[in-house]
Amino acid sequence: MIKESWQSVTPNFSQYEDILTQNDSSSHLSFLDLQPRLKSSILHFAQMVNFPRFLLVNAPDNFIYRQEIHHAYSMLMNTGEIDRTPIITSESIELEELFGQYQVENGQIIHSSEGLLDKANGGYLIISSNLILANPRAWPKLKAAVLGNACSGMSSDSKQVIENAPLKKYDVKLVVIGDRMQLGDLDLFDADMRSHLCLFAEVELDFQISADTIESYIQYINGIINEYRLPQLLDTHAWTFLLTQGARETEDQERMPLCPIWHRTLLSEAALVSNGQAISQSDMEKALAARTYRQEYLPQRALADILEGQVIIETQGERVGQVNGLTVIEVPGHPVVYGEPARISCVIHFGDGDIADVERKAELGGNLHAKGMMIMQAFLGSALNLDEPLPFAASIVFEQSYSEVDGDSASLAELCSLVSALSEYPINQQIAVTGAVDQFGRVQAVGGLNEKIEGFFQICNHRGLTGNQGVVLPKTNLKHLSLHHDVVEAIKNEEFHLWSVESVDEALPIIFGKAFRGDEEETILKKISERIEHFDKHESAPCGIVNKIKSLLGIH
Repeated sequence: MIKESWQSVTPNFSQYEDILTQNDSSSHLSFLDLQPRLKSSILHFAQMVNFPRFLLVNAPDNFIYRQEIHHAYSMLMNTGEIDRTPIITSESIELEELFGQYQVENGQIIHSSEGLLDKANGGYLIISSNLILANPRAWPKLKAAVLGNACSGMSSDSKQVIENAPLKKYDVKLVVIGDRMQLGDLDLFDADMRSHLCLFAEVELDFQISADTIESYIQYINGIINEYRLPQLLDTHAWTFLLTQGARETEDQERMPLCPIWHRTLLSEAALVSNGQAISQSDMEKALAARTYRQEYLPQRALADILEGQVIIETQGERVGQVNGLTVIEVPGHPVVYGEPARISCVIHFGDGDIADVERKAELGGNLHAKGMMIMQAFLGSALNLDEPLPFAASIVFEQSYSEVDGDSASLAELCSLVSALSEYPINQQIAVTGAVDQFGRVQAVGGLNEKIEGFFQICNHRGLTGNQGVVLPKTNLKHLSLHHDVVEAIKNEEFHLWSVESVDEALPIIFGKAFRGDEEETILKKISERIEHFDKHESAPCGIVNKIKSLLGIH
């Protein structure tokens, strides 16, 4: 086990200080420059003469990303890397807009208008995958037209028709943009969309930074600042703060977000604070604080419920069979997720070895949570090395939880509560636990670490930091940390702690103060074995059940 220093819980970009200081704000890179896979797909699609005719692009489905793809095609045209034109982006695929309309009088066409396919003829038409799903009537005819079928325009008056309407063939390649779920729905809607009719492209949402790539990322941000006419960043402190927020967004200290919407939103809000002047670290901090204030009604209500005792979370003392787990709360209609501790408890009684997952039985536990529970039970059974099932039955529950629980990130905490109930050793309530467990007792990474740690810290901070509070987390999660500066300062001042662990054997001594197993005279496994042995002897005594009943009734 390792008690982590404050330097490990927040990204360190000091190695890039010289590059940040020497930044040339006039040096720009575009969105496409940091998307090599997307560029390769676009070029390959352009070189294919007849087939495939469809390019599926996995990207967030909104107008800004469709414009980025449009700009990518325009750039490659300007550099001569592709020569097909024109490039048309549409937010609608109604039949009349696709194929145009004509007006008819006395069986003759007196006026006609061009459709999107006419405008995109010889080039590309870029649309959202949602348009296809929302317009099933238009899709078969559009697909046929892209594949080379001759089609006619639409009459503006259904009562006025023309015999032998003129047919037209189109040379159009279709670019369909949607996120992975939407493209999956498209697969179900039309099996051809996963066949050789289509190429696949991927928009990458993050960028790995290193000494070799950090300059490219800075130039990309310069490009966003220039494109949207935003103020420049004031100094290296502002750049470092922006990179730190980027690491928090991606949950990875070595990866930065590429989303132009994320950068534009943060810098625009900071520009409002700076009154259009160069943006400082303080400007971004104030902008984020104002955003948090606007969005924190639900998290503050949840915190108040705990502080007022409506939701029971203990941050001092010791309890048998009770541990503070950590959860991430996602509420539909709320823009952000937030962390909140959860009291996980376990009680045992004589039984047949069954460990009941109350969340699952109440249909509030998801499949991943159930899987984590079964893995945790398998590990404990293996560690005890029993010839027969446990002579106890146990019940594990998330107390005061009234919505679905899913994921395996609580399996280490659940194991702690079960081990505590079996051994009757108490758990230190000043320490919260998060992490998944495999069948060999290794502690594995989980998501949402920043929010989880900050959620527990807030409660401890409001009640008063004791200097002994903190969180046990998987060692493999350290690279995902980018904690709020209040938490970093508390860790720096030894008022709050983080312990990173690689195994159950490292985690349990932190919260129990005793070794899980080993050659020590007193270990957790030895205590559990003693209780099992005592139970077995008790059961083998004559008239064991009768004596129990007499004892309960007070008969001697």
